[in-house]
Amino acid sequence: MTTTREKLEALRRKREQALLGGGEARIAAQHKKGKLTARERLDLLLDPGTLQELDMFATHRTSDFGLADQKFLGDGVVTGYGKIDGRLVYVFSQDFTVFGGSLSEAHAEKICKIMDLAMKNGAPVIGLNDSGGARIQEGVVSLGAYADIFLRNTLASGVIPQLSAILGPCAGGAVYSPAITDFIFMVEGTSHMFVTGPNVVKTVTHEDVTFDQLGGATIHNGTSGVAHFAAPSEAECLGQVRTLLSYLPSNNLDDPPIEECTDPIARSDEALDEIIPDHPNRPYDMRAVITSVVDRGSFFEVHEHWARNILVGFARLNGRPVGIVAQQPNVLAGVLDINSSDKGARFVRFCDCFNIPIVTFEDVPGFLPGISQEHGGIIRHGAKLLFAYCEATVPKVTVITRKAYGGAYDVMSSKHVRGDINYAWPTAEIAVMGVDGAVNIIFKDEIEHAEDPEAKRQELVAMYQEKFANPYVAAARGYVDEVIEPRHTREKLIAALDMLKNKRDTNPAKKHGNIPL
Repeated sequence: MTTTREKLEALRRKREQALLGGGEARIAAQHKKGKLTARERLDLLLDPGTLQELDMFATHRTSDFGLADQKFLGDGVVTGYGKIDGRLVYVFSQDFTVFGGSLSEAHAEKICKIMDLAMKNGAPVIGLNDSGGARIQEGVVSLGAYADIFLRNTLASGVIPQLSAILGPCAGGAVYSPAITDFIFMVEGTSHMFVTGPNVVKTVTHEDVTFDQLGGATIHNGTSGVAHFAAPSEAECLGQVRTLLSYLPSNNLDDPPIEECTDPIARSDEALDEIIPDHPNRPYDMRAVITSVVDRGSFFEVHEHWARNILVGFARLNGRPVGIVAQQPNVLAGVLDINSSDKGARFVRFCDCFNIPIVTFEDVPGFLPGISQEHGGIIRHGAKLLFAYCEATVPKVTVITRKAYGGAYDVMSSKHVRGDINYAWPTAEIAVMGVDGAVNIIFKDEIEHAEDPEAKRQELVAMYQEKFANPYVAAARGYVDEVIEPRHTREKLIAALDMLKNKRDTNPAKKHGNIPL
């Protein structure tokens, strides 16, 4: 008869076996690639000693292709819950040392269990992905298991934050779970995402391409926009995950966490009074405006390397998290195009899901003209950003720093799309189009028949500039609530957001809107 002591010893042996994953040789191979193990990653991600692991002893149920004799405790994924900065999170970390991290029925059931718990308890889910894809030996069962995860990703969207770190390969159907989640993190050199790998691409299209060229961190952060963050190491990547969570509420019913602020509310920056160039076509760095206004060191940029003509990210104002959306005049003059519209719309909708106020810094000359933009659907893509701002019910505060031209003025959280407080700097130009273009259209005949056409044009430009290229016509109609000195922007934004902290607004009852995807 087995004694209690022997049973305890058997349990401990099983635990030790589970902790080894695929074994010491495979762990060494993982380290040789510059990658951490599934549990090492969780040790970096979570507060020390907080991981509570579930389903450590789960195994697959497949007997075909010799798998009956190949069973590993945990079946290639570590799942459970723990804390980040003292707040509850649910986690799964795929273990490449076990069957290449491939997804089986049992593997997926473990992930689905913690996703269900996260929904019931209103806490974020963080997935650390390092997998060769569906376990081929299980056939359609593994495909169905992926779909079980996709469904939960979709139902959880907008209810709890979902973050995905790609820490190895992520191929085929496996990419669609991260794609549904809110933010994707990648590591340079070791992370890869693609629907079909280089070998299939070469077979079908005869293109030679490396893993990095096809779906590496640089490509997905800078070219495709699939990923939001890139880091040079896994440790820095997981640090980014922790940082992002510090701005987010645990669920859609909570408010974002407030931190103590030591940065004076009334801090002014005289440099802002001089940051706008006298010539309207000269660029400046909007990032400098943002970092000057928000709590010191709090701006955490999202999608930094993609669609760089628009800036999005999180920051704090008097300790309260806000979402920042801003044109970047240093890149394409801050114009709105297909990619920047998508980038802004996605971010605005995320902030609205999770009760994060939106602060918009506007300097937009309009939508980018051109055949490629029109044929690529700039109308549809621009409408996404418009839809997102119109739909958002969180506090929305806008600062027009310089240009607000044409339909882009409407789109960028104007009063007409339920902007709550709209400020303008004295340098703001709110008009249908730029001064030169407007004068050339309105006064075309007058200029052509003038004795000195260029002198007449310059005279009319000066007249139009004084009459329309300023914020006061809009202020006279209440479209701008106040024209403010740039140096006082921080204080004004904090006061507006404090006033709006109990804002309540709703949209008409409906199943959901039909955003122009």
